[in-house]
Amino acid sequence: MKTSWRSASLVACAAAVLALTTACGQDDAGAANSQNVGATVLPGDYSGVGAGKDPGDPADGGQAAPSSTGSPAGKLSVAADAELGTVMTDGVGLTLYRFDQDTARPPVSNCEGDCAETWPPVPADDAEAGAGIDKALLGETTRSDGGRQLTVAGWPAYRYVKDVNAGDVKGQGVGGTWFALTPDGGKARSADRPGLSTRQDPELGELVVDGDGMTVYRFLKDEAWPKPVSACTGVCLDKWPVVAPVAADDTEGLEKKSLMSFARPDGVKQQTVDCWPVYTFTGDKKPGDINGQGVGGTWYAVSPDGKPVGAPKK
Repeated sequence: MKTSWRSASLVACAAAVLALTTACGQDDAGAANSQNVGATVLPGDYSGVGAGKDPGDPADGGQAAPSSTGSPAGKLSVAADAELGTVMTDGVGLTLYRFDQDTARPPVSNCEGDCAETWPPVPADDAEAGAGIDKALLGETTRSDGGRQLTVAGWPAYRYVKDVNAGDVKGQGVGGTWFALTPDGGKARSADRPGLSTRQDPELGELVVDGDGMTVYRFLKDEAWPKPVSACTGVCLDKWPVVAPVAADDTEGLEKKSLMSFARPDGVKQQTVDCWPVYTFTGDKKPGDINGQGVGGTWYAVSPDGKPVGAPKK
């Protein structure tokens, strides 16, 4: 092919890192290669629709499209966007995207059926590395219908049907799960925003947000000790995508020594804050949304010290 409880909790967490290879923080918090969904799905964006799922009901099953790959990729290039920095484009200048519900190791696409009509997979057949693209990062994955889809650093690549002109980035941040691809396979984001930071919410106070300004949440059924355990699996992840690992120096306003990552049973690495696994919510459509707050009495926004904001006292 041409082709990442206050005092006692933090002390215990640190001790576990030194004493147990399976304890909180077993992975390097600096691992930044990412693998970063809601009650409401916007008509036509299919941001929360996974493999074979009905866009009107993410929990429902459906059929994959007969043909899931789009027009040829051509010579891939690097384009500069004033807000996002450098992003990957196809041979005619259309932006390429990645989906947080996919996986890179192994490369697997979870966008099929109606999802693939809105986010056409990029064919691998004729993809060629242009200037600024490392051809060693280009690969392919075989889709469920047999189509060969381009991957970048393992991540399946897509276009967005609402991008009609070269340079359009209308798919950026859709549903909190779709992001423009950077030349190294990462997720594009505003150049001046850290991977994790905080913002002041008028109702809830200071909250942790991700690199796109989206609210970060904790699940009360998770565990942090003696090692992080996520109780959100399967269809739960359709609404609550994991926050990918970020480098400690790519954060602002959080205790850096409490920032760690761990490997989930499916191999995906997830960020923790004070040893607690953290997530975003696809019901949040823009920075500042807190639609996930209190959902089911188990999901709560995260304070800078890792506590669930507004959760009932035990």
